[in-house]
Amino acid sequence: MMAKEQTLTIIKPDSTEKKLIGKITAILEENGFEIIAMRRMMLTEEQAKAFYIEHQDKPFYDSLVAYMTSGPVVVAVLEREGAISGLREVMGATNPAEAAEGTIRKLYGTSIERNSIHGSANPADAAREVRFFFSESELI
Repeated sequence: MMAKEQTLTIIKPDSTEKKLIGKITAILEENGFEIIAMRRMMLTEEQAKAFYIEHQDKPFYDSLVAYMTSGPVVVAVLEREGAISGLREVMGATNPAEAAEGTIRKLYGTSIERNSIHGSANPADAAREVRFFFSESELI
């Protein structure tokens, strides 16, 4: 039996604008994820730049920051066995056109940037990203 692990997800502005928060969280729960912390918020430019710091030298960095601050997001900590790889599977490929049928990005994403949802890529990212948005006392 694998140990439970935590990962961070962000329901992106394109999904909150289309009122998909409930549909996306339902898919997550149907796939065995427990939502142990969740918050709807507006990311500031400073927060978005800090969160996506690893992409700062990439050509899409400025548009990513602009997009992620363009409307409300929902940040959530998910927990289950194999949470990181499991969430990546449920989300689907970064490009919705390449995502498997039934994945969140195939269902709701419209482009590589407007792909509905973010998920931590690996355990180190998950630990950093969870701490970025939530204190230990908020993880219930």
